[in-house]
Amino acid sequence: MKITVTGASGFVGKNLVSYLNRAKHNITTLSARFIPNQTFELNNNAIIHLSGKAHDLRSVSLPNEYFEANYELTRQLYDAFLVSEAKVFIFISSVKAAVDLVEGILVENTECNPLTIYGKSKLMAEEYIQSCRLPAGKSYYILRPCMIHGPGNKGNLNLLYRFVRSGIPYPLAAFENNRSFLSIENLCFVICELLKKDIPSGIYNVADDGSLSTNELVEILASSLGKKPKLWHVSSNLIRSIAVIGDKLKLPFNTERLNKLTENYIVSNAKIKAALEVEFPLTIKEGLKITATSFKS
Repeated sequence: MKITVTGASGFVGKNLVSYLNRAKHNITTLSARFIPNQTFELNNNAIIHLSGKAHDLRSVSLPNEYFEANYELTRQLYDAFLVSEAKVFIFISSVKAAVDLVEGILVENTECNPLTIYGKSKLMAEEYIQSCRLPAGKSYYILRPCMIHGPGNKGNLNLLYRFVRSGIPYPLAAFENNRSFLSIENLCFVICELLKKDIPSGIYNVADDGSLSTNELVEILASSLGKKPKLWHVSSNLIRSIAVIGDKLKLPFNTERLNKLTENYIVSNAKIKAALEVEFPLTIKEGLKITATSFKS
């Protein structure tokens, strides 16, 4: 299949292009950013739209940057898709387009209430796609991945890995939580399956099976280093106070990063698995072990 991929230079993009090449697809990469009144000519069978502005944990980006990169650019690309010969449009959104805090388990019909500009801009793009009349023979898939990780990842998992490697006790063990993760391998697998199968258009959460606490994650990272996990139960109130100071001083450790590490955020993948009728290649622990091992190099 001939496929256009935007955002191919990013973490997900690099892994996805490699995965699709191994599956013998013909890939065209498109470097796209929002420019008023621009149009795109899309000639391939499918478009996978990864390009956008990622969540800024230090809160230094302007709101307009998110709306242009995540909403306006998506609108332009989707408009081009609707009048093209392409049959499939895959938009990589985020669970943060739904909610920032999860009570219970996040499913696709949970009422959306994003609190961040990032989440709101992603939701606007989702709503635009859903609002357009879909010509016969075309399909769209809005994927909402949770925290994605894998070799080459430079996000919170890498930060936590370096902390564990330093030998300093993990000071957030007093926080009890459970959260979902998504290995890049499983995400690429889902996208590849969507290109092969005809399932209903719509929104689909993407997450590994099951969930883990951050303490369990520390144990996996420590094991990859041949170390015993060091878990330190520091008062959660004290930790939150330190994070607030980080907010004010624009430090790497702030309230948002604390929440990333300690929040409950369980995501259901039941809808996408039932639609595709598949099991994912990696379990949640297998994926995390691969990521942890990759950090050594």
